[in-house]
Formats: sequence, structure tokens, C-alpha cells
Amino acid sequence: MTTRKDWDFLSENDVTPEEVFKNRRRLIQAFGAGSVAGPLSAVKAAMQGSAAVVAGLSAVACGAKPAGGRGSTQLSELPALPATRNTQWSNTEPPTDSKLVTTYNNFYEFGTDKSDPSRNADTLQTRPWKVLVEGECNKPGEFDLDDLLKLAPMEERIYSLRCVEAWSVVVPWIGYPLAALLKKVEPGSKAKYVSFETLADPRQMPGLSSSVLDWPYVEGLRMDEAMHPLALLTFGQYGKVLPNQAGAPVRLVVPWKYGFKSAKSLVRIRLTDKQPPTSWNKSAPQEYGFYSNVNPGVNHPRWSQGSERRLGEGSFGGLFAPRRDTKLFNGYEAVAPLYQGMDLRKFF
Repeated sequence: MTTRKDWDFLSENDVTPEEVFKNRRRLIQAFGAGSVAGPLSAVKAAMQGSAAVVAGLSAVACGAKPAGGRGSTQLSELPALPATRNTQWSNTEPPTDSKLVTTYNNFYEFGTDKSDPSRNADTLQTRPWKVLVEGECNKPGEFDLDDLLKLAPMEERIYSLRCVEAWSVVVPWIGYPLAALLKKVEPGSKAKYVSFETLADPRQMPGLSSSVLDWPYVEGLRMDEAMHPLALLTFGQYGKVLPNQAGAPVRLVVPWKYGFKSAKSLVRIRLTDKQPPTSWNKSAPQEYGFYSNVNPGVNHPRWSQGSERRLGEGSFGGLFAPRRDTKLFNGYEAVAPLYQGMDLRKFF
């Protein structure tokens, strides 16, 4: 297992970006200049600068790389993915601005800064693509992306997604229940867990040169979690196929768990009789449990999980977004029976 230094565990939550600090200084200086009328232009400039930082903490991430790479990171360049809205499992909250969602996210295979995925993921080759499903099942097989796209009807579901770093977004995802694929391979009686493995190709993913995690990235669910209708095998967002930085061409979305449980760019799914070792749990088990259900009553060792910041809300373009209370299971109470009788503080 990779040994990490104490400072390696710092996240975006712990560090104030340089531009945010500078703009805060400008605001203070403007209001302290002695005249209200005089510093208005300075205040306006500081506000505009802060708003630009919020848009992914790097506004240049949009269109930062010219077209012509092996894949696209821009929604406007991607083909539409038709789907029928599933109202039973969709939120009623308005979706977060797609520019924020596509320029502010974690995908360490392309870098550890929030803007790195949108700047670097155009190297990802999403065709051809196959997903191997194996292990404790009667009909294992390798599925071509086109076969997966036709496996079940496409649904659009508006889910809120809560990051372990205490920020959240609302995204219209497109896909179908993971259960459709699992039923296709006919799980055996010994199948108790499902592991998910992300592509690990250094030629396409510059972040793999970092020792922040052991590669490839692996996540896992208990079988009954994987079969729950909320667990979505996902191929698109905002009416389009997935942009590379969102985990193209196929990923998992598990809305009642912290975002790192929703593995991206899947190449292998394995059914097993034992709980699979997962990347963040191996790296820092005291911080990232196997279950990692969203729970305001179980704090991260370095920050509270009792509240969260919704990207795009509040003043200065969302820079100072008001905190909102975090809900158990991220508000998806339908999964509560899965954990009946379990100590949710122990099994975090």
C-alpha cells in the first residue's frame, strides 16, 4: 500500500485558493479606503474575479484545450443521448449549472486539482470500449459499449450528489439501473459484493503518475446496494453523452453515498463473496469507510459533515454559498431498509 504523508491528506476543503485570497484582500481594501463611492469599481472588480474563480476554480477550464483531442470535455461538442425522465427517483431541485459541474470535480486519474479533469481529460479514448463482468455469476462476459447502451431503456434522473469534502451538486444523469446489467450475468449464490474498476492507462491518464492512490481505482458495493433501483449505470448528463471528465463513457452513480463511491470510466465489474478492498478505504480507512453513506452524524476527521455547500448558490457566483444541512443518506430515505439493525456510526 502506498504510504502517504500527513500533508497528502489535505483536500480542497482545507486550502484557500490563491485567487480567492487575493480577491478577499481586494474587498477589504476597497471597503477600508474611506470613501464608499471611490472604491466601488474595486469592489466590482473583486466580485467579478471571485465569480470567475467559482466557475470550477478555473474559468479557463472551459475551452482551455482546442478541439481535436482524442475525446471531448465540452458538453456543447457531444452528441445528445435521448432518455425518458424518471420522476419516481428524480429530485425536484433545479440542476446545478452544467459549466460548474463540468469544470469542478474530482477525477484523480487526470490530476488532483478541481479543474484538472476538464483540462486534461481530452486524452481519454472512449471508443472502442468494453466492460468485463466476471466473478460469482453464471453468465460472465465482456460487453461492448454499444451493447451496454442497448441493454435497457435510457432514463434521465435528477440526483443530488454529495462530495465527502462537504460540497454538493444536482445533476440530470442518464442511464438505467445497475441491476439490469447484474441480472444479465445471473449472480450466483455466493455473490455478496460487487467491485468496480476504473481504466488505468498512463498514456491517457496523466494523473496516474501520482502516488496519491494505488491504481487502478477500485470501489465496491454490497450486492443488495448494487441491486437497489437508485444505483445507476450512467452514460450521460444534461441530455448529452458523458463528457470525459465526468467518467465517460460509462460510470456508476450511487446518490446516497459520498461521491467517491461512484466509480468512473468503468472497465471491470466483479461479483465476489468477500468485501473488496477499495482505493480510498485502503489509503485512509479512518477517513473513508467501505460504506461511506452520507451521514451528518459521522464527521470526517478533519471537518464536519453536518452541513454542505451547494455549488452555484449564494453571493459572488457561489463563492460564499450558504451552508445547508446535510441529510442522512443524502435525503434518499428509500435505502434505509438496507441498513436496518446496523450501527451507522460504526459502519461508515
